[in-house]
Amino acid sequence: MLAKVISAAVIGLDAYKVDVEVDIPSQGLPSFTIVGLPDKAVEESKERVRSAIKNSGADFPAKRITVNLAPADIPKEGPSYDLAIALGILIASGQISPKIEKSLFIGELSLDGSLRSTNGVLPKAIFAKENHFENIFVPSDNAEEARYISGVNIYSLTNLGQLVKHLSGLQPLNPEKERLPLESAEDYGLDMKDVKGQENAKRALEIAAAGGHNVILKGPPGSGKTLLARTFPSILPRLNPEESIEISKIYSVVGLLKNKLITARPFRSPHHSSSHVGLVGGGTHPKPGEISLAHRGVLFLDEFPEFARHTLEVLRQPLEDGFVTVSRAAGSSTFPAKFILLAAANPCPCGYLNHPRKDCVCTPSQVVKYKKRISGPILDRIDLHIDVPDVQTEKLALDYQSEPSSQIRSRVQKARERQWERFEGTPVSSNSEMSNKEVKEFAKLTKDSLDLVKGAIDKFSLSARSFFRILKVARTIADLEGIENIKTTHLAEALQYRLKDNF
Repeated sequence: MLAKVISAAVIGLDAYKVDVEVDIPSQGLPSFTIVGLPDKAVEESKERVRSAIKNSGADFPAKRITVNLAPADIPKEGPSYDLAIALGILIASGQISPKIEKSLFIGELSLDGSLRSTNGVLPKAIFAKENHFENIFVPSDNAEEARYISGVNIYSLTNLGQLVKHLSGLQPLNPEKERLPLESAEDYGLDMKDVKGQENAKRALEIAAAGGHNVILKGPPGSGKTLLARTFPSILPRLNPEESIEISKIYSVVGLLKNKLITARPFRSPHHSSSHVGLVGGGTHPKPGEISLAHRGVLFLDEFPEFARHTLEVLRQPLEDGFVTVSRAAGSSTFPAKFILLAAANPCPCGYLNHPRKDCVCTPSQVVKYKKRISGPILDRIDLHIDVPDVQTEKLALDYQSEPSSQIRSRVQKARERQWERFEGTPVSSNSEMSNKEVKEFAKLTKDSLDLVKGAIDKFSLSARSFFRILKVARTIADLEGIENIKTTHLAEALQYRLKDNF
């Protein structure tokens, strides 16, 4: 007898239909074979399924069993097909005969028949909705994750026996109809009001947050670069529901989604010993890396020059395009990577070059070699180059509080809302994502402003990319003030952040 159960595979960030076909002929020696390009985890499901069926009170047929995972040319990985395979065997052996044409089954089986959580449930639930499936059966540990997707009945399962009783009509389950609202994450632990001094750096970070611009903080050890960076998320605009789902899909695929949607912008801070594969993603079956986990959030690279040069060079394409394509022999996958790069660097290996109170112990050749670790093309893609000087003791001792993050965030939110309105109906969501054509349309300059930027380009030998990035920053500064037309003062402020890119 032949049975077909529908499951799903995740390739990249998108789910695809997988037909789990089970054939149990009336004749043949007992065997259990799985075909359809399975990996080792899928091959091992034979033992999990056999034990789970027996320990759930059902009979495992002592016959020739052939399982085909179609389409056969798509690699199948992971244990999420266990539930569909077990159900297919029960149907093909005649133990149950349910109607499951519009249902999707996902879950890893334990030997006792209970269900374990599995990765990628959120994109599979989105796939079920988009392809008009009526029901999706998932492990109870993944139910909260799936409940955020409306338009499809979510059934939470704790074990295989529970599913059999439901499909047999003995103990019908009620779908998880309640949809949990998105909760805004407000507690970041750190606040801008606690940062002493560094008003220029705070202003630059406000501009970066408002327009999604990349930033590098340069200064001696202990000047507050890391503190500023870790406080930065507290002034970022709130996620909208679409962005929250977009980020949560990535975290679901890599198994980092803890049954709740991501409601705060991600802040990723990989160590400087990280490899280029760790940053961009990869593997035999490509998985997202740190730059994709920072999507719609912040990628903080502390000790920027300490990263391997070839590791930093892989950031070129995602910084420019907002996505990264990882190609392997098994296939290629494209992952989103629209993040704010926030880098921090010392001026030299010892950190005290040109320090007012401490002497630098580095030789000129060491300083030159240190600075060459960051290439010109990478620096050219960073919009705001900020000097973070050493904070004077007098300022540290003063009992005062700076402007809190809530006030800065309010201005940032209003500026970002102006951009959402401006770019409505386009894939652009912030000024930093504008193409050159959009810059010419939305960042028009007066004659005086154009003369100013031309003079700066000629004097400091700025690139064409620098020209357009200066205009994007000026557009953001104008948005923070609620002004439609870019003024000379906006352009002058944008230029001062750009003319310090001689790291």
